[in-house]
Parts: sequence; C-alpha cells; structure tokens
Amino acid sequence: MATEEGNVSVVVRVRPTNSREQEGNQNSVVQVVDHNILIFDPEEPDTSGVFSNLRGHEGTRRKGKDLKFIFDRVFGERSHQRDVFEHTTKQILDGVLNGYNCSVFAYGATGAGKTHTMLGSEADPGVMYLTMIELYQRIEAIKEEKSTMNRSRTYWNPKGFLAIREDPQKGVVVQGLSFHQPKSAKQLLQMLANGNLNRTQHPTDANATSSRSHAVFQIYVKQKDRTASINQDIRMAKMSLIDLAGSERASTTNAKGERQREGANINRSLLALINVINALADAKNKKAHIPYRDSKLTRLLKDSIGGNCRTVMIAAISPSCLSYDDTYNTLKYANRAKEIKLSLKSNVINLDCHISKYAAVCEELKAEVAALKAKLRSYEMKESNQKTTESSGLSATALLE
Repeated sequence: MATEEGNVSVVVRVRPTNSREQEGNQNSVVQVVDHNILIFDPEEPDTSGVFSNLRGHEGTRRKGKDLKFIFDRVFGERSHQRDVFEHTTKQILDGVLNGYNCSVFAYGATGAGKTHTMLGSEADPGVMYLTMIELYQRIEAIKEEKSTMNRSRTYWNPKGFLAIREDPQKGVVVQGLSFHQPKSAKQLLQMLANGNLNRTQHPTDANATSSRSHAVFQIYVKQKDRTASINQDIRMAKMSLIDLAGSERASTTNAKGERQREGANINRSLLALINVINALADAKNKKAHIPYRDSKLTRLLKDSIGGNCRTVMIAAISPSCLSYDDTYNTLKYANRAKEIKLSLKSNVINLDCHISKYAAVCEELKAEVAALKAKLRSYEMKESNQKTTESSGLSATALLE
C-alpha cells in the first residue's frame, strides 16, 4: 500500500469584533491580506495632531510590527460557516471513505470563536453538523456498491473524571463510554446536540458562554464491497472533530475559585498539546520523544494529530487589541503546526475467507444475482408499458387525423 507524505493543514478564522471590543475605538491587530496571508500588528497610519487622542487601547504590544503569516487558508471577519467547512472538512471526506484517518480541531483563546465554528447554532450550524450531513450524503450515493457501517462516540466532559486506558486492539479508549450506530445524519446530529447539553459551560469575562471542557466527537466508518467474495478488502477510518476549551489567563478573565481551577487544568492540558505540537514539528530530530502521556487530552488525541492521520487545525482569533497576546500566541502555534509531517496510509484489511465460508458466499452471490434480475425485469416492464402508452397515443392521433 502506497504511503502519502504531507503536512498538517492549518487555517485561521478571524471572528468579528464584539460589542465590548467595539467600545472605545479599539484598534485591530489583524489585517487579512488575501485567502492565504494575514499580517499581525500592522503599521497604522499617522494619526498625530488633532486626532491623536482618538487612538484606541495599545494593549501590551511588544511582539513586533507587521508580522506576516502564511496559512493554507485565512477566513476574514465576514466569513460564513459554510466557507470554513468547504475549505477544511469537506476536502478530506473523500479520504475518510478511502480508509484514511482524519481529524479537525479548533484551537484558540477563550472567546475566539472555536465553539461557534465547530458547533454553531440551530440557525447557523458549524463544521461538525455540516460534515456529518455531507458524509451521510456521500455514503448514500455509493450504497449500491459499498456496504457501510458507522459507529460514533463523543467525549465532552467532565462532570467527573475520564478514565483513559490503553487497549491492545482499540488503542486509547475512555472507560464508561458507549458506541452508537446512527442510521442517518439526523440521528447523529441529535446525539451531538444531546452531548453538547451535558458540556460544562460557565461565563467568564472573556466569554459569557465559555466552554469549560474539551469536546471530542469521533465517527468510525467501515466499508466493504456489496458483491460477495472469498477475498475482500475492508476499509476502516476514524474521523475526529475536536473543539478544544479556550486557553486563557486568569488575569484577563478574572476567574476565581472553581473557575480558576478549571482554567488552570485547561491550560495544563493545552500546554501539553503545545509541547506535542512542538515535538512533532521538530523535523530535525525524528527520534525526539513525543510527550503524549503528559495529559489525558494528548493521550486521547495521540492518533489524531500527526502521523497516519490527515489533520486540519482551525486557529480561531480575535482581531481586537484587547486580545493582543492571545492572538499572537495562537498564530505562533498555528504557524508551528504547519511543520508537522504526515505519513498517510489507507487502513485496508484484506480478508481471505476460509473454505468453510464458500457456501455462504455462493448463497450471497445467488441472492445478489436474483435481486439484480428482479430490478432488470422491473425496468423492462416500465419500458414496455411506456412504449405501449406512446403507441396508443400515436394511434389515437392517427384516427383523429
């Protein structure tokens, strides 16, 4: 099986400014140049003189002026949910159906727009919803040739602790979670909505509906040819859609007590993720230790970032100077993630049935031939009836003439 080489795909989405950021004539620290380039902390026109007192808050600017970043895609403040979907997940769904593991995760500070991008709302659904609808449409389109089985599981959390363990066959698993086999996109989306209702959320100064937990949604797709055979290829793939909790500083969110402890735990897990990204991006040292075991999050995402997994990172940022440091840090790590190398291989298992299965395979083939003959007879009858109707119509016309 041929192996494909590549890199993690990184896109950036700049959310619109909110009412708080619009107050006081705040300056923007992000300039979107085109679909691939943005500038952080762009040079501003000279406003000395009579307008000098109208300049907005300068924040803690110290990183440098006019820093240019190039990404696979840059979405400006007026971008729509479908724009993000079209240029991220939709492009890798063919890979899922061909047996390649794929993952899409949103990264950024609290209030940067990650959950809106991934989940959205009923009126404006996000990447997770749009991806599942598209996936089921594609499965429906090939149902005559392929038999497909889907299983899904969702990690929200925790109201309580997630117990993670290593399984020799299944890899990293979370105890106590169940698998489901949704029959349609509608059922799957209902599961996703129910899971989100159980997600821990609390208001902070940075976001009134801040997600105080990571959300990991995974769907497993298993396919085989409908034509029975003693020798069969089975394609298996896992797709992970991940909405990370926001990185934050207690000084900016004014978190105290339980919220402060939550923030500290979130920051520790995200720091572990950043360390993993840095290690994976270190192309000079291929034998470097990758610290997956430093947190439950990185253990869970071990096979979803880098390696044999087509990975897309959506970096969500605010354009406001009030989020200067958070935006800079997000862009810095997104730029670093571009260096992660991928080595992709389709998950195809070839099954040679034992001779004892030969009779069963023959029966399946007979049933399939019978079904095809029945379809052919149905088509022939429809065609014959149509010709008879057309012939009767011509005869009636001739009599009238």
